[in-house]
Amino acid sequence: MRFLSPALLCITSFTSALFLFQDWNQTWHTNFPGLTWCFESSITAWIPCAYLWICFPFYYWYLRHRNKGYIRMSNIFKGKMVLGFTLVILCFSNVFFVVWEKSQGIPRTPAFFISPAVVGITTVLALFLTQAERMMGIQSSGVLLIYWLLSFVAALVMFSSKIQHALERGFLEDHFHHVTTYLYAGLVLGELVLFCLVDHPPFFSKADNNPNQCPEASSSFLSKITYWWFSGLLWRGSQQALGVDDLWPVRKQDSSEEIVAWAEREWKKCHSRTQHKMESVIFKKGQKTETSIAEAEEREALLQSKHSQRGPLLRMFWSMFGTYFLLSTVCLVVCDVFLFSTPKVLSLFLKFIEDQAAPSWIGYFCAFSMFLLGCLQTLFEQRYMYMCLVLGLRLRTAVTGLVYRKILVMSNASRKAATTGEIVNLVSVDVQKLMDLIIYFNGTWLAPIRIIICFVFLWQLLGPSALTAIAVFLFLLPLNFVITKKRSQFQETQMKHKDERAKLTNEILSNIKVIKLYGWEKTFMEKVLGIRKQELQALKRSQILFSASLVSFHSSTFLITFVMFAVYTLVDNTHVLDAEKAFVSLTLINILNTAHSFLPFSINAAVQAKVSLNRLAAFLNLEELNPESSSRNTSGCVQASITIRNGTFCWSKETSPCLRSIDLSVPQGSLLAVVGQVGAGKSSLLAAVLGELEATDGCVTRKDTAAYVPQQAWVLNASVEDNILFGKEMDETWFNRVTEACALHPDLETFPAGQKSEIGEKGINLSGGQKQRVSLARAVYRKASIYLLDDPLSAVDAHVGQHIFEHVLGPNGLLKDKTRVLVTHTINILPQVDNIVFLVDGMISETGSYQELLRRNGAFADFLHSHVTAEEKPPAGFAAMGDTKGTITTGSGPSQEKPLSGDPVKSAVEKETIPVSPDCTSAAATSGGLTKAERTRHGRVSAGVYGAYLQAAGRALCVSVVLSCTCQQALAFSRGYWLSLWTDDPVHNGTQQHTELRLGVFGALGVVQALGRFACTAAVLLGGVLASHQLFLQLLSSVMRSPMLFFEQTPIGHLLNRFSRDMDAVDSVIPDKLKSMLGFLFNLLEIYLVIVVATPWAAMAIVPLTVLYAAFQHFYVSTSCQLRRMEAASRSPIYSHISETFQGSSVIRAHQDQQRFISKGNFLVDENQRICFPGAVADRWLATNLEFLGNGIVLFAALFAVVGRTQLSPGTAGFSLSYALQVTGVLNWMVRSWTEIEHNTVSVERVREYLRTPKEAPWTPNGKLQEQVWPTEGRIEFRNYSLCYRPGLELALRRVSVTINGHEKIGITGRTGAGKSSLVVGLLRLVEAAEGAILIDGQDIAQLGLHDLRTNITVIPQDPVLFSGSLRMNLDPLNQYTDADIWTALELAQLKNFVADLPEQLEYKCTDQGENLSTGQKQLICLARALLQKAKILVLDEATAAVDLETDVQIQSMLRTQFRDSTVLTIAHRVNTILDCDRILVLENGQIAEFDTPEHLIAQKGLFYRLMEESGLA
Repeated sequence: MRFLSPALLCITSFTSALFLFQDWNQTWHTNFPGLTWCFESSITAWIPCAYLWICFPFYYWYLRHRNKGYIRMSNIFKGKMVLGFTLVILCFSNVFFVVWEKSQGIPRTPAFFISPAVVGITTVLALFLTQAERMMGIQSSGVLLIYWLLSFVAALVMFSSKIQHALERGFLEDHFHHVTTYLYAGLVLGELVLFCLVDHPPFFSKADNNPNQCPEASSSFLSKITYWWFSGLLWRGSQQALGVDDLWPVRKQDSSEEIVAWAEREWKKCHSRTQHKMESVIFKKGQKTETSIAEAEEREALLQSKHSQRGPLLRMFWSMFGTYFLLSTVCLVVCDVFLFSTPKVLSLFLKFIEDQAAPSWIGYFCAFSMFLLGCLQTLFEQRYMYMCLVLGLRLRTAVTGLVYRKILVMSNASRKAATTGEIVNLVSVDVQKLMDLIIYFNGTWLAPIRIIICFVFLWQLLGPSALTAIAVFLFLLPLNFVITKKRSQFQETQMKHKDERAKLTNEILSNIKVIKLYGWEKTFMEKVLGIRKQELQALKRSQILFSASLVSFHSSTFLITFVMFAVYTLVDNTHVLDAEKAFVSLTLINILNTAHSFLPFSINAAVQAKVSLNRLAAFLNLEELNPESSSRNTSGCVQASITIRNGTFCWSKETSPCLRSIDLSVPQGSLLAVVGQVGAGKSSLLAAVLGELEATDGCVTRKDTAAYVPQQAWVLNASVEDNILFGKEMDETWFNRVTEACALHPDLETFPAGQKSEIGEKGINLSGGQKQRVSLARAVYRKASIYLLDDPLSAVDAHVGQHIFEHVLGPNGLLKDKTRVLVTHTINILPQVDNIVFLVDGMISETGSYQELLRRNGAFADFLHSHVTAEEKPPAGFAAMGDTKGTITTGSGPSQEKPLSGDPVKSAVEKETIPVSPDCTSAAATSGGLTKAERTRHGRVSAGVYGAYLQAAGRALCVSVVLSCTCQQALAFSRGYWLSLWTDDPVHNGTQQHTELRLGVFGALGVVQALGRFACTAAVLLGGVLASHQLFLQLLSSVMRSPMLFFEQTPIGHLLNRFSRDMDAVDSVIPDKLKSMLGFLFNLLEIYLVIVVATPWAAMAIVPLTVLYAAFQHFYVSTSCQLRRMEAASRSPIYSHISETFQGSSVIRAHQDQQRFISKGNFLVDENQRICFPGAVADRWLATNLEFLGNGIVLFAALFAVVGRTQLSPGTAGFSLSYALQVTGVLNWMVRSWTEIEHNTVSVERVREYLRTPKEAPWTPNGKLQEQVWPTEGRIEFRNYSLCYRPGLELALRRVSVTINGHEKIGITGRTGAGKSSLVVGLLRLVEAAEGAILIDGQDIAQLGLHDLRTNITVIPQDPVLFSGSLRMNLDPLNQYTDADIWTALELAQLKNFVADLPEQLEYKCTDQGENLSTGQKQLICLARALLQKAKILVLDEATAAVDLETDVQIQSMLRTQFRDSTVLTIAHRVNTILDCDRILVLENGQIAEFDTPEHLIAQKGLFYRLMEESGLA
């Protein structure tokens, strides 16, 4: 104790001296400042030591858990250790020397002994950590660099003290301590330099050893905190166009593989915990009363509120990202400490300016202190932003992964609740709102704290007058919250309309071919624009409220200043408003202003994120498929492959059962046919086996793997080969056998790149039959044990169907040993199946073999006889009744065996050519590609794009915006200048003169400025709404006017991206950033003006710094814009993948291929993040460097004020410096706003990209449909007509001349490439004529508007298309017919009873793509639609393929009756369907080969006769 007491006394005496200012004159009020020896040798030396010992346990724990491999001993490491051990020796030599001195009787205080010992021991700790870092692979240490920096500062203080001591008293007085101090300072400087360098990369690192790794990990600490490691990419981007390969792979900790797996674990944990709580609450409450069933349901609904849905999601986010977010928050808090230190230093500086006798070093000290504080504030703020953006990217990865995985397990009820458009909005717009919240969330609690601290400091300056400011602030605060709450309601409305628009846009783009065929573009455009008008109305109101909110906050700042100064000066005449009080208060008010600005953004971000969080939670909480609905049994003891016991199934819990009392056993290796009328439940039975239905009773057991072929073929936007392989290894032999059996060889020969040819999105460049055969080939290739086939033969010709049955499905086919469940309407194959299940109204009516069912003479026999007797003669390939040998009965001869050769199959397959394939195939004849990748422009956004945006907003509005901004900024300058004059007013008898006048003018200027700010803000935001409206209208009109080729080459994901993400940027982001940028630009000009007026010499520094600033920005923008464009292009494949997965989820689940699709989704997200990460770092690089420049401006303004303080009044100096201190924030925010504008203007560029694409002919020549009745007869005349799909290609039709009389029924047939569909393409002008003309009733169709033409020709396409909306809207989109007309059409289409039984009849809501109706029902609705129109010309394209034969016969009869006065063109997929036509047109190589009555053509024995022979009809 006796040994330590002098040291304690020393510390106590120093502390008392410091805080009681006993020795303050020695340090502060002197021309040569210095610290006491006691302070230097104890506190100064111990601060670095304390820092390292405090950090040690945390840092060592971090090192132990972050092993990156070890680094071999490098020269840098050896240098660190040598210098370190030298320092240890030096410190302990000091200790031993003091001990020796004491032994010699020289008096020394214990500080001489303790300080070097503490420093020495701490240096040993630093060496230990250096070794630990090497073993753990740390190449550059921030902790130790800061330690050596603090040590160097401490050494520098002692070094300068020793120099001063030597100058005063001589070097020889204490030469040992002098020498050791100099050596110590030199060695510490050496360590500091070595720790600034980077060591070698570690060996045996667990990280990926890709040579193109992100350089951040291997950069120095200084490079990391200033983001200079990013400069290499910026330089490369400014010199050349960047590609994805130039960017670094996504870091392991940011990858989907890591993040999404973690998110899934946390979500399951949090979700199950919530479910458990809910169940327990419902159970407890349910026990209270007996009549608790309905009440429990009601309670469950209450418990499933938005909050309870949101809870698990919030907990998941917190458990994943909470720690990292808290660390970023610490950075922001430290940043605020430096922020609030600046006003204190400014206060000292203004006192210095006022006190002419003060030593000059104080002014320089304050100037450099403000610079240092500004730089530290910048580093911590930018680190906060960097951490938030990294966190945001991880959040997006997690959410996208969860949403994608949810799509794969959604139940049928859930699929009705969410459409593709809404899901795309979730992973684009809503996730962005959550990312914004991460940045702004801290503002919700930190901004109020900043405001409180400001008021505390203001109290210190102005006393109780500050309380009045609090009163004003509290008075205005509720107003802003009311505005914000009201605005959130408008935003919810806007988001609702946005979802509706996205859903409708998705449907339009998905079904654009049908819309064009019917000429419905205007109708659907009006629907979209109607929703858009409501969306923009909500946005407009929201923007006006936002303007009011911003102005309210800014005005509240002015009001606080005004009231505070008014109360302070008017309450007591002796209260003088001097420069220190006014401008330090003004600086605090500026901080208050920043907090005020941040608060509405924060609240707004929180409100929007809450809405998005609710939407996301609602989606993730949607009902999932019950994995127990269909159990798999892998044991070999079960003989039956599929077993259903007493099964009752429904599509969702809310609907009535679609299958009842199903008992079914399918033996292994058997072929089971499922037949029944339309809507009997055939497809539902397959869905039940797959586990897609909700089992309300009974169970389903399935043995081994299954493959599924849906009724509506689902194909990927990939090559034919990839579609068939579907993730399996390529086996050439098996692949060829499968494609041959599925009759795909003839198609592959015609494709430009064979099996490598790309299939367009949704199979847009394939016919229905081709899609179905690719879908079948995919299933066959998998070699599964069970095959579930939903009417795969419906879309193909009868002959191709027979080929597929014999080579794939039948007793001798590729699948002969597999279990096959075949839903079919093709009854001629039934004798060859093992068993038949006959369904009636969702129940099994009969089951057994073909012969057994006929002998029973029950419902199945009636069904069969009705099909056979309904026709005058059996259709081609119809098996004779009772024939079980699988023979083929021709229409004119006895039963005979007729083996199928390749040629007739090829001939039949070739009938499925499609209108657009010749042009599509030419898109990339060498690569087989069809769709165009999104173009990524390079360099900066052109001035033309900005001009287009401003033109869309309106020139008058742009001029008014500039004028209002100039006026309000001039008023702001006047207010500040007036205040500086006020503070310089002389003081007479303790009071200032003209206080009332000064105050009145100050207040008037503030009020007028507030009005100017509102006018400016509202004008910019409303101008943005106007521009958005115009750009959307241009985009929609341009896309709808594009020809079909455009849609075949442009994936829907690209278009949806334009209509969702890009339009969202145009709607909200650009106006907001433009408003910010203009505000900051005019503010910056004002600051420059103030500094130059106060200290003209500062212009010498401002000019070069501004040039440097412009150079930095120019250097950065080129790279940044490229990254933004690449990022935008990389989003589209994600949306396309989500859309494809949503549509084909049942196939993916059936094939148990979820993991492969998840992996592809992960890859696409990672590729997007690979571009996003450099984009985020680029912003931080720019902001950090520009803020350093801004701090430089502050430094020079202060230095020139010190130099010229004799000519400066305190008011002018305060005016200049208080404004200069704003420059860092203004520069930072201005550049951030400008770069955001530049980045988001890419969206304008992308939206306008489609304005320049080729367009169709005008819809109506004079802007209105023709008035005369046309056509009257339906006479069609082709005159020397030729058609070419694109310049440079061969003609698809060659000089065709033919006349079709009115009311004639014409069949069109021919081989592949003959031009059957091209004839219809030309008739509807989907492609314009190369030469010649087509006349209808004497009118050249090329002279007509497209809508005049297309609305008078009715087409019934092969694939039925319905839109989400009422049944009535689907039947009559143009709203032209009465309900009575519609009911008549429904009756004729055999749908009247079905619709009458629906709950809402004609107002029954069809879901997306009509998923709540069977394919047959959808086909009949399309037929009813045609019956309503009763056009003079009808084109049939396999319109009845999806209905059963009985219904088909009735429909054919009805068509003959109802359209007896119309000209009917039938494209033949089955030759027998056109045998009753008046005449048959046979095409070959684009020319007419034959054209006559069927009897004459058969008698001629020409090409048509050969086609009949190939089909078994001759």
